[in-house]
Order: sequence, then structure tokens, then C-alpha cells
Amino acid sequence: MSFFKFFKQELAIDLGTANTLIMMNDQVVVDEPSIVAVDRRTGQTIAVGLKAMQMHEKTHENIKTIRPLKDGVIADFQAAEAMIEGMINMVGRRSSLFNHLKMVICIPSGITEVEKRAVFDSADHVDSKETYLIHEPMAAALGIGLNVEEPIGNMIIDIGGGTTEIAVIALSGIVCDQSIRIAGDELTNDIMAYMKREHNMLIGERTAEQVKIHVGSALHDLENPPEDYAVNGRDLMTGIPKQIKVGYQEVAYAIDKSVSKIEDAVLRALEQTPPELASDIFKTGLYLTGGGALLRGLDKRLEGKTKLNVHLANDPLRAVVRGTGMVLSNPGKYSFLIDRKSV
Repeated sequence: MSFFKFFKQELAIDLGTANTLIMMNDQVVVDEPSIVAVDRRTGQTIAVGLKAMQMHEKTHENIKTIRPLKDGVIADFQAAEAMIEGMINMVGRRSSLFNHLKMVICIPSGITEVEKRAVFDSADHVDSKETYLIHEPMAAALGIGLNVEEPIGNMIIDIGGGTTEIAVIALSGIVCDQSIRIAGDELTNDIMAYMKREHNMLIGERTAEQVKIHVGSALHDLENPPEDYAVNGRDLMTGIPKQIKVGYQEVAYAIDKSVSKIEDAVLRALEQTPPELASDIFKTGLYLTGGGALLRGLDKRLEGKTKLNVHLANDPLRAVVRGTGMVLSNPGKYSFLIDRKSV
């Protein structure tokens, strides 16, 4: 380790719509929901991450909870800065010795230049001296162990909270891609709407998320079905709290249209793929990463639709941050993958 490197703090950040992960020294040191709680009267940040999530949808008029990212990009600039700063502080407050902060941050492949600038500006406000950006599909490919420099086509399907990123990667670049704003959050909204429509029951975002985790399914017929899940909410007819049990088949019906849109995006990406790379993908199959990859039966459903092998990554939630960490550790080797801004 060089003497100069001792004075650096180097962080790989997967800045996600649903969760933010930070890696330092090849270890995930922060894994928290992407949310911040703010005092309406003073504008001060009260809590960040899990503590803020515990307050979400339970606040009084003096506190508001904000999810700074929407569809994979920064929607609330000030809240994003507060969240990033709070999560960096979780890593360990920097002493005066650590006066050089370096960050590699993941961004969706469909991001605009304006949205990219918002990420750079947020990094500037937390005093980052070196900021690099890498596209999520490329980071996911590195994170699951693919050699992105080879002349072999691989298709990555990264399903996050706000966006689904589908990319064909070869020779250190993205040959063709599809980025759609249908992902985990949309599935959660589908469940909320279904409960309201079919059961006259109002449930919150956090409860819908738990339904998705416990009994979420992309298929109506699973080999190993989960047990029905008890859902608590408010009866829209009487206004009284009640509980009902929901099975995976109901959830599969509720989210079917959104899952179909993800399937269509995969098919569009395959249609755009040059024939030689399509030949490679026939052999290598498709790689599923991101939190949405954990949806029961999704790999089987995509296999049925595309007639290709679908591989579910090990620990798909952390594939992107692992790849980002690899770029952080060796920016020279992966310089062709990143956008940079140094001050």
C-alpha cells in the first residue's frame, strides 16, 4: 500500500432505488434501504436507511420520509445528498487524515446526461475528490464473474427497485440494451392495487413489499409453493383494521402484467442482438441479477418464453456492488468501463 493511499477512503456504491450498498476494502459495509427521514420544520435529517424505513408511512405532520431515488435516478437532490452523506458516515466518520474520498457509483444504462450530472453533483456535495460512474449491467456482469473483455456475447438482466436493465455485453462494452422503468417498485404497487381492488383492503408500501418477499411469484404453479401469508390492512368498507391470508397464486395474478413487460423487454433486446452474439447467447444463456431476480419462478418463466437457459446469480442482490468494488480496486484495468470526474 502506498503512503498516499493510506490517506484515501475508497468506496464502491450501488445507489439503488430500493437499497443502497457500500463496499470498502472488498467488504460490504453498508446495506440499507434508500430512504431518509426529515424534520419538516427545520429541514434537518433525522434518520437514514433502516431507521428511516421503520418510520416510513408511520410519521406525523412534523416528519416526512423521502425516497430520493425514483426509477433508478435521483429525484430529490437534497434528500439524496443527505442520504449519501449519512451512509458514508455509517462506514466510519472520516478523520482529518482521510482527506481524499474516492467513489465509484453505479448508474442505470438508460440514464440521461442531466441525471448523470445530478449524481456527480451529489458526490461533490459530500466532498468526493474522485468520482467515477459505471453502468449497472456491466457492474453486474463483473460481479457474477463474467469476463467482459472477451469477444463472447453475454446477456445480463438486472432487475432492481426502479429499473430493469437488460444488456448484451461483449468486448468490454454494451452492444445493445433495454432499460425499462418496470421493476420491484412496480410489482409492489401492483400488489397494493390488487388488494384494494379484490379485497377492498388498503395496505401500505411496506406491507406490500413483505407480501412480495413472502409469497411473490412469477408463475401460477410452483413446485415448492410458499405458505399463505397473513396480510394486515384497513377495510375500505368499514374502516376497521382486518387480516386476510394471501397465496402465491393471487400475487402471481396481481403482478402478471408487469412481469410480462419485463419479458417483452428481454425479447426486444434479443431482437436487437447481432447474429454472431445471438449465437453466443444461445450457448451461454441469460444471467439474472438484482433483487427482482429472487422472485419465485421468474427464471423458469423466462426460460419458457425465450427457450434459453436462465442462470440465477449467487447472491443476486450484491452482484452489482461486487462488480463496482472490482472497478474501485483496479480502475486502471477497467478504465474503459467508467465515466469520470476528478477535482
